[in-house]
Amino acid sequence: MTIAHLDQMNLCEAALAVAQGEVSSQQLTEHAINRLKEVGPKLNCVVSIHEEKALDSAYEADKVRSLGKPLGPLHGVPLAHKELFYRQGVVSNNGSIISEGFLPSETSTLLTRLDQAGAIDVGQLHMAEFAMSPTGFNLHYGHVKNPWNLAYCPGGSSSGSGAAVAARLVFGSLGTDTGGSIRHPAAMCGVTGIKPTWSRVSNYGSMPLSVSLDCAGPIARTARDCARLLSVIAGFDSNDLASSALPVPHYEDFLTGRLKGVKIAVPGAYYEQNQDEGVAQALKIALDTFSSAGAQVIHTKPPDMDVINRMMAIVLTVEAAAHHQAWISERPQDYAPQVLARFKPGFEFSGIQYFDAMSLRAKLTNEWLKAVLGDADVAFMPTIPVSVPSIAETTEGDWGNIAKKISVITHCNRGINYLGLPAISTPAGFANDLPVAFQLVGRHFDEAKLLMISDAYQRLTDWHTRSPMMA
Repeated sequence: MTIAHLDQMNLCEAALAVAQGEVSSQQLTEHAINRLKEVGPKLNCVVSIHEEKALDSAYEADKVRSLGKPLGPLHGVPLAHKELFYRQGVVSNNGSIISEGFLPSETSTLLTRLDQAGAIDVGQLHMAEFAMSPTGFNLHYGHVKNPWNLAYCPGGSSSGSGAAVAARLVFGSLGTDTGGSIRHPAAMCGVTGIKPTWSRVSNYGSMPLSVSLDCAGPIARTARDCARLLSVIAGFDSNDLASSALPVPHYEDFLTGRLKGVKIAVPGAYYEQNQDEGVAQALKIALDTFSSAGAQVIHTKPPDMDVINRMMAIVLTVEAAAHHQAWISERPQDYAPQVLARFKPGFEFSGIQYFDAMSLRAKLTNEWLKAVLGDADVAFMPTIPVSVPSIAETTEGDWGNIAKKISVITHCNRGINYLGLPAISTPAGFANDLPVAFQLVGRHFDEAKLLMISDAYQRLTDWHTRSPMMA
C-alpha cells in the first residue's frame, strides 16, 4: 500500500486494512512515526514519540493477527494523545514549566482501554498550558500551528490533537473538553470531535482542570471514527467513582445514514450573535443539506445565557484555582500572564457563590433543554461563530482585547459544559480558507444520536475528507 493510500485512510479504514492483511501495523506505525518526526516540528504539535515501544507493540500486533487470534476494534492502529493523559513512568509536563518533568505513578484508564482494544500509542501531543486556553496558547513551549495556515490558531486546549489528526500524523487522538477544548481544535483544524456527557468517560489518570466540568473524548477524521473510539473508552471506572455506570452502546450500530424524520432545533438569539458572514453562510448550507435529506428544521430560542455563563465561570475558575492554589502562591511567575489572568477570578468568588452555581445546575439544564430542544432530537449551532483567528491577534496587545476575542471563541461552547450535555463538532466548509464547523448538542447520554446525525451528514458531504497543506 502506497504512502498516499495510508494518508487517505481514516481510523476505521486503517483498522479494517490491518485486520484483512492489506497493510501491517508496523507499516502504519512506521509511517506515523515518520510523519510525527517530519511534520510534527513544523506544527509544534508533538511532545514526545514513543518510537521503540510503539514499534514493539506494532510487531506484536502483527504477530497476533498472523496467528489468527481475535482482534480488538483498534488493532494495530497508531494513535497519539494530549499530554495530560498519564502513562506510568512517562514524563508529562501538562504544557507547563511548573509540572515539567512530572513522572506519573499511574496510567490513565482511557489509555489502558485503548491498549486493550489493540491501539498503538506512538506519542504525546502538545497542549495549552494546564489546558487553560481555547486557542492553543502556550508561552513556554510555543504555540501549536494550524496545518491549514501556520499563522493561525489550531484551537485549544487540545491543540496538538487537532493539528496532528488534521495533518494526517495519526488516525485519532484523545483530548479533553472543560469549556470547548475538544470542539475548538476539531473546528479550527477541520476534523471531528465529540465531548461526551459529563461522567460518560473516566477522568482517572489525567490532569484535572475543573472536576465538575472536565470531559475526555476523541478527536478523529470522521464521526464513525469517533464512535469507535468512544465505544472503547466510555463506561464506569472503579478508579473514578464519578463515572457513570450506565451501559455503553456500540455506537457504530446507530450509524444508519438516515436523516428522514430527524428533528433539528436551531436556537437563535444568543447563538446567532457574533457570527461572521463566512461562518453564517457555511451553516446555512449545512442546514439546507439536512433539510434536503429529510430532516425537519425548527427554530427555537435559548433561555438567559448570561446566567448560565456566569455559573459556568464560577465553577470553572473556583475549581481550577483550588487545584492550582499552592503553585499560584509559590510560583506565580512561572505561569504565562494570560493563563494566570484566567485563573485569578477563581479566588474572588465566595463559597456561597460556588454552592449556588452547583445547586442551580440541574434547574438551568432543564430550562435550557426545554427552551432549546423541546421535542427535537438535537440542537444545531456554530462551534465557533467567527473565522479562525490568527495567533498574533490572540496573543499580542492588550489583555482586555485578547480576553474579548477568547470570549467570542468560547461563546457557543462553555455553557454546554456547565449543563453537562454531549456535543459533537463536525466540519462544514471554509471561510477565509480555514475550516468552519457546526456542533450538535443533545440530551444527557444521547451521544449515539449525535454520532448518527453527524455521520449521516458526512455521507452527504466531503468536508471531513479535505486535507490541509501539511497532509
